[in-house]
Amino acid sequence: MKTIGICSDHAGFELKEYVRGWLEAKGWAYKDFGTYSTESCDYPDFAHPLALAVEAGECYPGIAICGSGEGISITLNKHQGIRAALCWTAEIAHLARQHNDANVLVMPGRFISTEEADMIMREFFSTPFEGGRHQRRVDKIPVHL
Repeated sequence: MKTIGICSDHAGFELKEYVRGWLEAKGWAYKDFGTYSTESCDYPDFAHPLALAVEAGECYPGIAICGSGEGISITLNKHQGIRAALCWTAEIAHLARQHNDANVLVMPGRFISTEEADMIMREFFSTPFEGGRHQRRVDKIPVHL
C-alpha cells in the first residue's frame, strides 16, 4: 500500500487525530497535510495539496475531514483525477469504493463518532473496485475540454 494522505480543517482536526492513530496502529504509512490544531483555518489550503499528491501518485488513497465534509469534498472534486466520496456510513464507503473507485474518503467530523469512523475506514480500505460497467462510468467523470 502507498502512503495514505490525510488532511482536515479545524472542525475535522480531532477526527483526523483519531485517523492518524488508527493508521499508526495498523502500521500504515501516511502523510499529514494539516491542519495541525483546532485554530480556525480554510479547508482548501489543505485539500488542494492532498489532491495534488493523490493525482501525482505520491499518496493513495486520501482521507479528508471537515465539519460537514461538504466543503472539503467540493474542493477535492475540483481536481480532475480525484473522486472524493463523502461517507457517513460504512455502506456508503463500500459503494463509493465498489462502484465509484473513490480515491479520497471524506468524513464529516462534526457528525460521526470515532466508532462510526472506524467502521467507515475499515469498509473503505477493504472494498475493491468492481470495474466492469462501473469502469465505463468512472471513465466519463473527468471533464475533457
